[in-house]
Amino acid sequence: MNELLERFLQGDRRALARVLTRVENDTEEGREYVRLLYPRSGRAHTVGITGSAGSGKSTVTGALAAEWRRRGKQVGIVAVDPSSPFTQGALLGDRIRMHDLALDPGVYIRSMASRGALGGLAPAVNDVVAVMDAFGFDVILIETVGAGQDEVEIAGTALTTVLVNNPGTGDDIQAMKAGIIEIADILVVNKADLPGADTLVSQLQALLTLAPAGARRPPILRTIAITGEGIAALADAIEAHRVELERSGELERQRYDDARHQILAQAQAILLERIRAATPADELDALVARVAARELDPHTAAEELASAVLGTPLHP
Repeated sequence: MNELLERFLQGDRRALARVLTRVENDTEEGREYVRLLYPRSGRAHTVGITGSAGSGKSTVTGALAAEWRRRGKQVGIVAVDPSSPFTQGALLGDRIRMHDLALDPGVYIRSMASRGALGGLAPAVNDVVAVMDAFGFDVILIETVGAGQDEVEIAGTALTTVLVNNPGTGDDIQAMKAGIIEIADILVVNKADLPGADTLVSQLQALLTLAPAGARRPPILRTIAITGEGIAALADAIEAHRVELERSGELERQRYDDARHQILAQAQAILLERIRAATPADELDALVARVAARELDPHTAAEELASAVLGTPLHP
């Protein structure tokens, strides 16, 4: 492990890949790498790219990476693809779509399967981002699955969140619901050459007027990512957002909030795994049977499981 870590610290991409594999698989060795490397992270500008399926997130991500390469930045990309609910496998098609970038020595692409996780991200994405940050990338782009309105987890991972919209899909208002628009630091209307782009911009502007007084209103930018139009302005806006976070003191507050979110998410995952490991299959089956027969409600059943692991009742 020491030899691999040494190569990692010297900038060896193969060592990076091997470390990331261990981290993503949640091995004991991988957790040790995260522990050792985490103090070296926190320098990269992490940028979340989210939005509905078909909005052009992959194209925007690729175009942004190319723009930052032109500016001399080292770019890491974490692309999350949906997993099959049956096999937990994934096509990992983002790597295919970004083939040209994969040949650039200044770009590193890590494709990850969501493995059934909600919120548009993969379970180990925060650890993977921290390791890539420690490796020395200037910018790390995190592209979410693109499943719909519930992809708000990215706000707990990225410093700057970009919400990509596109006109003419018939669900413009649908994409603005719930919390997804509230997490956006920058709103992008991609495929801005299509009919309906002006209408979508107007809808977004109208929606932003409903924000509470004094709340920050994210800029709305137009892009045609497939040709690169508007991408330089988007990169400028992302960098300006980082500068504003640092100037206002919000950067430290956001990192504090992100750390709290990540700790609680990890604690939840650890407790769930301990409950599964500590509960004999026949006991779980008996509890499930009681709930299915309406003899016991799910909340009480869950409290029984958790209490058995924690050793104390949740509600004394």
